[in-house]
Amino acid sequence: MNKSSLLIVIALAVTVIGVGVGAPDAAIASLVIVLSGGAALLVFRHFSDDKQVITKVFLAALAVRIVFGFIVHSFDLREFFGGDANTYDNLGNRLMEIWSGRAGMDDYLSRRALATTGPGWGMTYFVGALYLLIGRNILAAQSLCGVIGAATAPMVYLCAQKVFHNVRVAKFSALSIALFPSFIIWSSQLLKDGLVIFLLVLAMTMVLQLQEKFNYAAVIVLVLSLFGIMSLRFYIFYMVMAAVVGSFLIGTATTLPSVVRRSIVLVIMGLGLTYFGVVRTASVDLDRYGSLEEVQRSRGDLARSAKSGFGAELDVSTADGAITALPVGFTYLMLAPFPWQMSSVRQAIPLPEVLLWWALIPVMISGLIYAFKNKLRKAAPILIFSIMLTLSYSIFQGNVGTAYRQRTQIQVFLFMFIAVGWVLYKEKRENQQLVRKRKREMFDAPLKGRMTS
Repeated sequence: MNKSSLLIVIALAVTVIGVGVGAPDAAIASLVIVLSGGAALLVFRHFSDDKQVITKVFLAALAVRIVFGFIVHSFDLREFFGGDANTYDNLGNRLMEIWSGRAGMDDYLSRRALATTGPGWGMTYFVGALYLLIGRNILAAQSLCGVIGAATAPMVYLCAQKVFHNVRVAKFSALSIALFPSFIIWSSQLLKDGLVIFLLVLAMTMVLQLQEKFNYAAVIVLVLSLFGIMSLRFYIFYMVMAAVVGSFLIGTATTLPSVVRRSIVLVIMGLGLTYFGVVRTASVDLDRYGSLEEVQRSRGDLARSAKSGFGAELDVSTADGAITALPVGFTYLMLAPFPWQMSSVRQAIPLPEVLLWWALIPVMISGLIYAFKNKLRKAAPILIFSIMLTLSYSIFQGNVGTAYRQRTQIQVFLFMFIAVGWVLYKEKRENQQLVRKRKREMFDAPLKGRMTS
């Protein structure tokens, strides 16, 4: 480990210990960070050829998330940044009490905690399982989410490397996810956003791995990641499945062994998802929440429930209405919040990030064009998923804050294309500099020859 990595470790240790000695909850949270973070780092170092880069990226991502998480906890800012954290804490605690025989199952809170359908039920079980091990400790649960959020950065490195086979692209992608503000904010708290993003990247990486070589471990990890996605945001599950199946049908090779390998993976994956009850549960959720009428009701509530709502007059309950809403929804999803709409401190916080994001869009377009021309088969699962989720959110998002928050589920892959565009730009500049250098050398050579003669 070099000096820069050692400094990050020391800074993180000082932060953790400094808070950990203050209260038992903080001490347990520190232990959770050390154990889970250490285990994650060992796994990533085992599967990566560039261990130094993976280590620095992960530790940098972890440091900023833990520090931000402690700030949110210390100043009681959960309602300001993400009030869902308190809901997950209450539901997870009730589930832990039920499992330990300290609460009944007949009241509303217990029935909600025990539910295995509906939005985000997996988060309740995630928190409940942790609380069963360590007791109720929202700081520890939040810190574990921070570790998983930090793990997304090296996961992106591995994923980008598999698609583009370029170290500079992989590094840029990973550092962007590690340090971009919105990823830090939403993965530093007890929220499902960081878990969803990590599982999405994990699933795509396993798909890319299975396209190269059949591996039972990769199939198992893929099935488990799909199960996790379904339990957190069931509608994304269908988009990931479409991307997975579509990428396997397209394939990166057309030889008989590769076709057989992809078919075997699909069969095993289908059996595994059926065994875990994923298909049944997802179907129940789709029947309950998947109609355009339900989407319109949810979208209308978002548009009217806050000052940052938009498009309240739009009606997406029909196919024509949904298509009509696409341009408006897409604009807000990709570009909001707009500077002229920021009327409070909370709304103004994302302004620097938004301006940076706007500046990166032309670079992203350059990377997307390159991927379509040169890496279409490899990038197929990422492109299919990103397009489907973008279209879906463009239709049923009706709130600027929610759009900004959920855009990260798309940005995590778009930053790979931004990295490609940036590397192409850098390589073009380097080539131009080389050409100018050679021209100067050719021009100077005759002069030097006459001077020496």
